[in-house]
Amino acid sequence: MHEYDEPPARYAWIVYAIATMMFGAIAGYIIAIQQGRGQPVPGVVTQPAAAPAAQAAPHVVDEAELRAYREILTRDPKNATAAIKAGNTLYDAQRYVEAIPFYQQAFALLPTDINVSTDLGTALWYSGRPDDALAQYEKSLAIDASHAQTLFNIGIVRADYPGRG
Repeated sequence: MHEYDEPPARYAWIVYAIATMMFGAIAGYIIAIQQGRGQPVPGVVTQPAAAPAAQAAPHVVDEAELRAYREILTRDPKNATAAIKAGNTLYDAQRYVEAIPFYQQAFALLPTDINVSTDLGTALWYSGRPDDALAQYEKSLAIDASHAQTLFNIGIVRADYPGRG
């Protein structure tokens, strides 16, 4: 067996990361093309950042539950679970601007939580802040360069805002 018969295993993650990023970029590009033609893409729902109000009806926020999360965070600002739940509650109600500080608080407490980082990026995108969203997604990739949802979201943002990133 020669040393060139198989690629070194230490580089396999690079190939995987590049392939995953390419998949996300291509998927975002295809979605953008299909939406540009007015054709829906089966199984994919995306909304432009500039018009979150035009999206499907948001979930109704249980204000008492949200108040409880805020009270918990007032007493214990390091309670990442309460910050995530408050952010998720507001995000699900399409109140993205209000969700951002909770996701920021949670991410400050859990700087290696890929899902919190990516949710923060998506809330930024839906709030009309694509540059900030891309910057946050870069933080997500620093945590996990092959995170499929992050790569997909980057493809969507870059397809909708081709002059960025």
